Amino acid sequence: MKKEEIKFYSEKAQWGEFSNFSLYQVKLNGKTWPTSEHYFQAQKFDDKNYQEKIRKSASPMKAAEMGRSRKVKIKKNWDNKKDNAMYDVIYAKFTQHEELKSILISTNDAILIEHTENDSYWGDGGNGTGKNRLGKILMKVRDKIKTTNEFNNT
Repeated sequence: MKKEEIKFYSEKAQWGEFSNFSLYQVKLNGKTWPTSEHYFQAQKFDDKNYQEKIRKSASPMKAAEMGRSRKVKIKKNWDNKKDNAMYDVIYAKFTQHEELKSILISTNDAILIEHTENDSYWGDGGNGTGKNRLGKILMKVRDKIKTTNEFNNT
């Protein structure tokens, strides 16, 4: 039997909590970040001042725009580090908010897919040919939460 698939993208739609644009603060590396998008985009840079500008940016969209800028030099080997940075912030987000943890666990063993034609690395490319790295990281975090008994049904 084929596993259930849960597709998400917009933070305003069903399963929008899985979006990095969803408005859940994350405490990581000694700072509070407005969203997981803010944290992730800031990690691209060694420049601490620029990281702080991204952290304080008005919205996740603004943080994403700043993260895409190449006016500031990105970290050496960022491509080798980005999956770990995403895992760290997703793990923090879903363990720091009980309601998010519950939503993630409620997906059981469904395949989580960031469904967008705008991204074929983090998402599915819109047609399933993308890498869906965000969906895979969410499933990895879900499995870790389940196996470390960080979730209880009391």
